[in-house]
Amino acid sequence: METERFISEPIQPVEGTFDPTGMTRGEPGLPQRFTWRDDEYAVTEVLEVWKEDGPCKSGSTEQYLRKHWFRVATEQGAEMTLYFQRQPRSKRQSKTRWWLYTIK
Repeated sequence: METERFISEPIQPVEGTFDPTGMTRGEPGLPQRFTWRDDEYAVTEVLEVWKEDGPCKSGSTEQYLRKHWFRVATEQGAEMTLYFQRQPRSKRQSKTRWWLYTIK
């Protein structure tokens, strides 16, 4: 059995390959193709989807949606866990929203 490796690196979605289904519900459209470490990957199947929420950062008791998670199979044979970060980690990373969390 192959071991899952922690990556936590940004991926670059290929323009025009976003799945519009989630977008109709106000969720991010999972890119069907993306680049990571100069290699392009194609999503063949979505295995699991879930969301992560967290408390308000200014002290309110409200909960906010933080991340959308996707466990996917790729054309290249890898199983990957990707996530979309609703709020950027910093101003410098304001356009970096898609991340590769793990690969197996």
